Amino acid sequence: MEEQRSWSEIDFLRCCGSSKFSRAMMEASPFPDLQHAIQFARNIWFNEIDVNGWLDAFADHPPIGATSKPISQWSKEEQSTAVVTATDSTMEELIEWNARYKEKFGFVFLICASGRSTPEILSELKKRYSNRLIVELEIAAQEEMKITELRMAKLFESKARAVPATSTRQSVDPVKKSEDRLGIIGAHLVAGSEAPEDKPLVHSGNPRRSRPPITTHVLDVARGCPGKGIEVQLEMWRNQQNYPSFKEQSSGNWSLLGSSVTDSDGRSGHLMNIIDDITPGIYRISFNTGKYNPSGFFPYISIVFEIKESQKSEHFHVPLLLSPFSVTTYRGS
Repeated sequence: MEEQRSWSEIDFLRCCGSSKFSRAMMEASPFPDLQHAIQFARNIWFNEIDVNGWLDAFADHPPIGATSKPISQWSKEEQSTAVVTATDSTMEELIEWNARYKEKFGFVFLICASGRSTPEILSELKKRYSNRLIVELEIAAQEEMKITELRMAKLFESKARAVPATSTRQSVDPVKKSEDRLGIIGAHLVAGSEAPEDKPLVHSGNPRRSRPPITTHVLDVARGCPGKGIEVQLEMWRNQQNYPSFKEQSSGNWSLLGSSVTDSDGRSGHLMNIIDDITPGIYRISFNTGKYNPSGFFPYISIVFEIKESQKSEHFHVPLLLSPFSVTTYRGS
């Protein structure tokens, strides 16, 4: 049996400023290795922590470039590239835009700054400033998890030096099932609206997959580069007993599973949870191509596809090859 490493709530608070998250991680520990810990952390963060818990974690981060608030050593390391690439003018502009962002959204601009220059961070901040609150909450939560994973790796490294592993792993108990993340956000932000009726997609405790069942990326074939900064959303047809006809496909009977923005490689973030078997049915991925290319022919593009019962354990990579006047897609793996 592997000698388990000791964990405290303070350890996990160093990684993520949400007390709810740190308590949940403490209850789930000890972990045999980093990968198991990250697997639990993602499930807890996206499926069990409510919006207030997210905001607690956001508040623990100083604005990038700030000097008034005490900054931890890990934050200094993560922001080191931004600091060395900043000029007086870009830093002043970054501080100004940080203030504008917080005034609009109510929380600090959050980005995994490790390895990013000040001009790159400033560009991302300006782009995200135009988002709706519910979209920005989701993006900020994804960035928080990136930071948390980096810090957990540092934590495990320090623990490994203190207590070396000696034998085989101990199995990890499955995590609890919980509500779909977007349903939780909607309940907090939409006063008076009805609660979502959709059954939540849940994260299995020890999944066979290392990524969600449905993924996508965008390639700008006209420019010969990834399609960066394109808003993407994944939906599922609600009525599994009655698939949409051609005439019904534009109706409102779709359930939003997740949304993201493509990164510098043209890849979207997670559009759904990591689950072993996806629910068979009709799915739709939509891309805000009009915002990406205002002079192009397509204001937006939606790709509708079906996953059959026999395919529920397979992976579906559905990319978009985009030019101003033509699009191509295919079923990848």
